[in-house]
Amino acid sequence: MKHQYRACNLRSATMAVIEQANEIITEYMADGYELTVRQLYYQFVARDMFPEDRRWTWTGRRWVKDPNGTKNADPNYKWLGGLINDGRLVGVVDWNSIVDRTRHVVRNTHWDNPSQILQSAANGYSIDTRRDQPTYIEVWVEKESLAGILERACEPMDIPYFCCKGNVSQSAMWRASRRIISQDNDKVVVLYLGDHDPSGMDMSRDVQDRLDLFNADVHVDRIALNLDQIKKLNPPPSPAKVTDSRYAAYVEEFGDDSWELDALDPRTINELITKEANALTDTKKRRALIKEQESQREKLQTIADRYDYLEIE
Repeated sequence: MKHQYRACNLRSATMAVIEQANEIITEYMADGYELTVRQLYYQFVARDMFPEDRRWTWTGRRWVKDPNGTKNADPNYKWLGGLINDGRLVGVVDWNSIVDRTRHVVRNTHWDNPSQILQSAANGYSIDTRRDQPTYIEVWVEKESLAGILERACEPMDIPYFCCKGNVSQSAMWRASRRIISQDNDKVVVLYLGDHDPSGMDMSRDVQDRLDLFNADVHVDRIALNLDQIKKLNPPPSPAKVTDSRYAAYVEEFGDDSWELDALDPRTINELITKEANALTDTKKRRALIKEQESQREKLQTIADRYDYLEIE
């Protein structure tokens, strides 16, 4: 939805950048993806869409303009975010095209009549289609901003997913361990995705250590972002944070570049999760349970369809 809230007085150069953004947005919306500003920014970096005069170098304290510098710089992220904001206000960028997954309202569900809730029950009825799987799987991601991508990958496979929001609190980790211990599967695996930077690399280690501490028999498999994927996919690097307490150890092993998970194409993340989860899934068993689920949904649908014909005082 586009709506104009103020007069459009954007310069032609600004409009050209906004049109480039709209092309990327349209491409991903056609595949069913909603982008955050961060993901849109990384598409600009990967496709080399930032103007040549927007190259920067990090001095260790701040970003400075440098004709030999990088376009993957925080000033460009803020600049693009400002243009998208202006484009929305003047009615040239769809308000629904960019999402903020970290802020949302919580409200109760309401119905206009009983037949609606019956229809909803028929549509939403589900059983645990992984209840007899040898491996219980959860997908964890470092950033809440990527929750939409996990939802798209995990929901069709009936796999729980969890947004860590950085370092997981002790309370959330303890509850996760209780959840994992309660599983009746032969094996438990957490597929973990995070940034390749000093803190991000340490977080997956910390998750494994604390689940071990709480006696949860689980294997944490860091499936992204790893060095082999960086070499293959070539996401844009950025300087590792020198203020991070893990900086020295990280630089000794990996050098002073870091990479954000957001820099990967959302479709790549989706495919990666799907591939890893499928490798741990007995598809024959799951197909049988999906068939059972569909049969039960059909029964509920029959009740919903006949509701108006029931004689209820």
